[in-house]
Amino acid sequence: MKMKIWWVINIVWLFIFAAGAVVIGVRKVDGAGVVQTPEIKMITFAILGIVFIIVVLIQLVFLYFVRRNKTRQFS
Repeated sequence: MKMKIWWVINIVWLFIFAAGAVVIGVRKVDGAGVVQTPEIKMITFAILGIVFIIVVLIQLVFLYFVRRNKTRQFS
């Protein structure tokens, strides 16, 4: 059951990051009224990428503990 929840959470995260990337790529002006140049978009994509890496690392740590507990239950 925990693995199904883990997969669902990962799919939700994937949709969130995909939507964020689409919003960043499409918008012409951000919420503060700043015109989005290609340089600013690349910086924003880099920040989104860093957040994505952090989330992936947290998910991998969670997966490690879920699998570890799962193997202990069957031993």
